[in-house]
Amino acid sequence: MKGKRVIRRRMKAFVLTVFFFLLSVWNVILAEAEETSDEITASELYARSAVLMDADSGRILFAKNGEEKLAMASTTKIMTCILALENGSMSDQVSVSSNAASQPAVRLGMREGQKFFLEDLLYSLMLESHNDSAVAVAEHIGGSVEGFASMMNQKAMELECTDTYFITPNGLDAEDETGFHHTTAENLARIMRYCIMESGKREDFLKITQTQEHDFSDCEGNGSYQCHNHNLFLQMMEGALSGKTGFTADAGYCYVGALQRDERTFIVALLACGWPNNKGYKWSDTRKLMEYGLDNYEYRQIDISKDTGSVLVENGAAGGFPGTEAAELKVEVNAEPFRVLLRRDEDVSVFCDLPEKIQAPVEKGQKIGTMTCSLDGIELKTYPLTAAKSMEERSFQLCLCYIRDAFFNVSDII
Repeated sequence: MKGKRVIRRRMKAFVLTVFFFLLSVWNVILAEAEETSDEITASELYARSAVLMDADSGRILFAKNGEEKLAMASTTKIMTCILALENGSMSDQVSVSSNAASQPAVRLGMREGQKFFLEDLLYSLMLESHNDSAVAVAEHIGGSVEGFASMMNQKAMELECTDTYFITPNGLDAEDETGFHHTTAENLARIMRYCIMESGKREDFLKITQTQEHDFSDCEGNGSYQCHNHNLFLQMMEGALSGKTGFTADAGYCYVGALQRDERTFIVALLACGWPNNKGYKWSDTRKLMEYGLDNYEYRQIDISKDTGSVLVENGAAGGFPGTEAAELKVEVNAEPFRVLLRRDEDVSVFCDLPEKIQAPVEKGQKIGTMTCSLDGIELKTYPLTAAKSMEERSFQLCLCYIRDAFFNVSDII
């Protein structure tokens, strides 16, 4: 009996040991899962190239092959639309050429010689992605497809989208002696940022791209045309702001879209995000990237009014007897705290660039150096560092005045 009790105790101790060991392992697994649940990796995305951008600053928050040059299909039309808004009038009458009327599907079905109001063609362009409408708009604004493509490339250069090259206004696959019709996910996101944040016609752009249905006729009142918005993202997530789909044989499925929630605005750009029958991949990737941004990034206030240091002033007089040593002078920064979108594990670096010594005299408010706020090596803000007070130059006369004031009290004599 005694031996059995010993065996039972040992078995009980063994079982408890195994139990607590497994419990500790499980806790470690859970802890690791919590640590990595907010992460996203390139392998989780279907798109060959993908970017998540903070629309406010233009900072890239996540990228998968973000600088790879790829065909972009009808996402091209966001540039076509914004240029038409900036260089035309909604009431313009657009004449249809034989070139426009002969464009392949997807098409409005316009006929040579018809006239349409520019406003109606922009709805056709952005809601249904009609290729004939794109060419008619391009010829009206640029004089020709080639002239409009030149305008598109000029705007791309202004936006510093140096890895983008436009040939067509509708995004159909094309190639010429200079290269092929292409962009990168980073450049595409940058163009969308311009359309919704920077352009003077951003409100018109948003109104068009957010419209669900638009019906119209030509300028003579002939025909009945209906447009339905194919951007499913607008109903997919709260705060969906804008977007444009695209597909060609070379490009695959593409998408660029924006979302705004709690003062944060994110842009997702996807290139080569599957081919038939994988039409839904772009929506899956868009949701995953948007949720990653919403779950992990929040605005934080950066206070830069802390001690900014001091500088030595050669031949400066700073209270007391003007000695021979360099005087110390405080510097300050005159700037309000600013907000920046950050991950929980990120922080802004603040660097003060000051000379070791300067020469007297120094005036209060005189620029002495600079303060730079950066994140991951990217400059966010730069402020001047200025003298907190004035400092005279040490001189023989100044020394005599100090002696006079120190040893002779004028009020006592009087």
